[in-house]
Amino acid sequence: MEARGGITVRQALGLPALRGGLPEVVAGAERLGGTVRWVHAGEVPNIASLLKGGELLLTTGLGLGHRASEQRAFVRRLAERGIAALVVELGPRFERLPRPLVEAARAAGLPLVQLHREVAFVSVTEEIHTEIVNGHYALLRQAEEVHARCTRALLAGGGVPHVLRVLADFARGPVFLETPEGQLLYAAGPGRAPENASENPENPPSPANPASLDDHGKPDSLDALAVWEGLRSGRAARQAGPPEGSVLVDVAGGGQGTGAVRARLVLPAVSAPLGQAHRLAAERAAGTLAVVLMQARQEEELAARGRGDFLTDLAEGRVAPGDAPGRAKTLGFRPGGGPLLPVVMRLAPQLTPSGDWAVLARAVLGELASVGVPVLLGVRPVEGRVPLLLGLRAEGERTAVADRVATALRAGVERAGLERAGAQRPVVVVGTAGGWAAASAGLRHAAETAAAAQGLGERPWYDARGLDIELLLWRLREHRDLAAFVERALGPLLDHDRASRPPLLPTLEVYLAHAGRKAETARELHLNRQTLYNRLARIGELLGRDLDDPGTVLTLSLALRARRHTP
Repeated sequence: MEARGGITVRQALGLPALRGGLPEVVAGAERLGGTVRWVHAGEVPNIASLLKGGELLLTTGLGLGHRASEQRAFVRRLAERGIAALVVELGPRFERLPRPLVEAARAAGLPLVQLHREVAFVSVTEEIHTEIVNGHYALLRQAEEVHARCTRALLAGGGVPHVLRVLADFARGPVFLETPEGQLLYAAGPGRAPENASENPENPPSPANPASLDDHGKPDSLDALAVWEGLRSGRAARQAGPPEGSVLVDVAGGGQGTGAVRARLVLPAVSAPLGQAHRLAAERAAGTLAVVLMQARQEEELAARGRGDFLTDLAEGRVAPGDAPGRAKTLGFRPGGGPLLPVVMRLAPQLTPSGDWAVLARAVLGELASVGVPVLLGVRPVEGRVPLLLGLRAEGERTAVADRVATALRAGVERAGLERAGAQRPVVVVGTAGGWAAASAGLRHAAETAAAAQGLGERPWYDARGLDIELLLWRLREHRDLAAFVERALGPLLDHDRASRPPLLPTLEVYLAHAGRKAETARELHLNRQTLYNRLARIGELLGRDLDDPGTVLTLSLALRARRHTP
């Protein structure tokens, strides 16, 4: 079944109705692979004006003319119309086809067939049309099956990468989703598992790491990102576009008006030609993607989500440090030879991911443009997290860059409407600078530390290196021994504060924060010294501990920190 959804001339000649006429190809044999879109029978000289192209024309030759010039002109007009083939039944008009007719067909590259036996043209028409209709139905059925798999993947919790993976498996090649300007949003290659494995949301393809293995466990020769880089990396490549025979389908839904282009689905013809079935499947997938992309207000958010997926995959070890530079380069991140600085911002857990994350990404990137360092910023709306990698020139820039990043992140959160009155302020954690391997561990460490740091005293940003105790306690938050430790250390004081006034826990917190310096504690609490001494004595009495003992100070300090992470 060819690209335009018909059968080939060769296939038509092999059907019983035409085969019974003993067909002989006398010209254009090299074009028998052309597509027959329809069948037409006629005997008038001007029949070319009635045709649209792609037809198989049946005739007994009555309209071909008697002079050689008429016959050549007849063939020339048919070739200009782009018909698939001319089939002439020998009989009363011609016992054999005239030489001028054959020569004209050969010169025009038009398949010319003579039938040595009489056939019923109506039977030929009916048989070929049945094959064409059945072929169209088969194409539609293939496209609908792909569309159904895409829908099942979405209903199972998948997203854009899953839809692209289904298409990539069907096309047996890479699939890309780009902005109208050609910026890569998502990429996917064919998977190594059976077709329905692409619908498993528990093993999703990463948009930034779509390369897979084939059935033999070898790296897929069609590494999606490598193909995209080859197609789009240079100016000449961008102007040339995808190879001939590729499928490009617009995804509607953005810009001005309901029909404007939001993104573009690209199936390049890399390993094999793509036909009508691939175009139909891509068109149906584009409709599905349009619905999915309605949730993303702008193309920047889609790109930011893709970068967030890559940074998360890097942090969780799904991207090898050796592969990371190339994949980051495709996403627009080209750091120099200096260290990479991982940063993670985490929003308050009670906030929903309903703000404009595209505005957040744009605002932060705009602010950081003046810093003069490469930035790879992603968003993870479901987790309320914004991971970043920055390319430093030297380790000494860490503090200054961290200050600018924290300011930009907080400004972006405010502009994007991702804050709520009374909610905790976003937590920004800066990891340890280093190479790609360190960046992987640093992003993971910073992400966990950001979760552990929520509820601490507000700071512009936290150094992940100084919060190891908080992180350890956070990791133990669901262990029953941690809650038991807090109860043993602070239980009597908590019971007192639930029943009596003034509460004493704030006094203990400030006292320990100032390392037992009573003058500074009294000053911060706005208490006179005697009142503070009385409160501290009461706290020691309730807990049965000496607050001047270093062991007691350590125990109570850990218990106060652990209390933030226990129910």
